[in-house]
Amino acid sequence: MPKATAVLEDAHALISKRLDELNEERQHLERALAALGGKATRRRPGRPRGSKAKATTKSSPKSRRRRAGGRADQAVVLIEKSPGVTASEVAKRLRIKPNYLYRVLGDLEKEGRVKKDGRRYFPAPA
Repeated sequence: MPKATAVLEDAHALISKRLDELNEERQHLERALAALGGKATRRRPGRPRGSKAKATTKSSPKSRRRRAGGRADQAVVLIEKSPGVTASEVAKRLRIKPNYLYRVLGDLEKEGRVKKDGRRYFPAPA
């Protein structure tokens, strides 16, 4: 009967050999994907996607630049087309989440671009 250490060494050698084969296959598949125009990515341990390198640097809402023709402008156009519309109706038409739109509408109200009466929004008087 073989010694336990010999069995363990054989198992270790078999697993190492199989890992090498799998590594070669992975590299081959990544090259094939890259040749097809795809992007071969490999997740590595570390920070999750989307996290910032420094947690101390936060951008304030005032420092963010707004794009022209953004959600705020789209919401104003919809409110002008159908005065008295609710925020949830605007969100459905724009296909965005209502909780995001409430923030946008609050900013528009502060800017004086829309007026709120109860739950309904109206275009601001010119």
